[in-house]
Amino acid sequence: MRVLVLSYWYEPDLSAGSFRVTALVKQLQAQLPSDAVIDVVTTMPNRYHTFKQLAAAEECLGNVNIWRITLPSHKNGMVDQSRAFVRFSRQSQRIVKHREYDVIFATTSKLFTGVLGARIANKKRIPLYLDIRDIFIDTLNGVFSKKVNFLAAPALKVLERYAIRSASTINLVSDGFVSYFEERYGDLSLDHFVNGIDDEFLGLSDLSKVRQKLRVDQGKKVILYAGNIGEGQGLERIIPDMAQQLRDNYEFVVIGDGGRRTALERRLEETGATNVQLLPPVQRSELIDYYMESDVLLVHLNSYEAFKKVLPSKIFEYGATGKPMLAGVDGFAATFVREHVRNSGVFTPCDVEGALASLDSLSLEMTDRREFQEKFRRPTIMGEMAASIIQLGMRSAQFPIHSVVNSETAAAPRKAA
Repeated sequence: MRVLVLSYWYEPDLSAGSFRVTALVKQLQAQLPSDAVIDVVTTMPNRYHTFKQLAAAEECLGNVNIWRITLPSHKNGMVDQSRAFVRFSRQSQRIVKHREYDVIFATTSKLFTGVLGARIANKKRIPLYLDIRDIFIDTLNGVFSKKVNFLAAPALKVLERYAIRSASTINLVSDGFVSYFEERYGDLSLDHFVNGIDDEFLGLSDLSKVRQKLRVDQGKKVILYAGNIGEGQGLERIIPDMAQQLRDNYEFVVIGDGGRRTALERRLEETGATNVQLLPPVQRSELIDYYMESDVLLVHLNSYEAFKKVLPSKIFEYGATGKPMLAGVDGFAATFVREHVRNSGVFTPCDVEGALASLDSLSLEMTDRREFQEKFRRPTIMGEMAASIIQLGMRSAQFPIHSVVNSETAAAPRKAA
């Protein structure tokens, strides 16, 4: 069997998509026999222009072949991202043009990766497994002006329909997406494999192993945010005002980069909040040390209607640490956190007073979340997803099951809770 994996992000890049797809490829490799071929077409690390990570343009790891496409420099603006994706699309099609596959997996928070997967699948007349991590059109409606939406929406709707109708199976990372797709496209073949917890975030209770990273005033507690600093997070609408009110007792540490970092810095100057450290992105191994030195972990989404459907991957990462979690989320994510993450405080996005009240409700100590960790281990979830992809490929190629799947490592197919 030959499997094509299309992902804009892949290791060693720093993004939720990268971590997810890397774990999936490992599970595909474990479940397929050694003579199977898994081709990964992705990009050179580019998530943050301030974080540079070397990686091979072409790499062979057993039966996994990786092509990393070099993109033009960008700072996450719409124009430069569009230019980068055109390069990714053209180079991807060139790489796979003369290669044959039995199934294509494409993962998309960017709609166009799904469209690219659909185009290749239709050309080669093979099934597409489409992994949807975000609803691009929904997000566009919340983030951009009415004029931009008016001009772009018709074409984007056509492209979305093309991708969805081309897919044999669609995975929805958040159950909050279900109504959107069922209302527009009717009965679909759906999987529901969420993001999960990587093994390096399990068993983090031994604080004696933590290297000292933070430099804060003695006696102050630490609230940490790690991740993208973009329009979708709206950090400038919550952290500066919170920090100003908590200046005597708390230090804020923000690790990351993104298109709204300058807006955050400007707002910090306006409020006079001096108890906020802004640090550049770091590798996950180093990030764990920051997590374990902190007292509270903050996740926050902007107050847009579209974000009521999403389930941020950071919830799983934070939840696994056992640290108190402060979650500025709404809709499905808020329900999920309240149901699954003990010792978490949920507040309405951008509501400073609500955030302060939720912070007061937290117990500033480690919480036993072993049940959460076991339920949402990423290797288990990705193992089930890999089995679903393999079954789709087998139905297309009409392979005998025993000749394709390694029965000792294959996970039960479909549906992670």
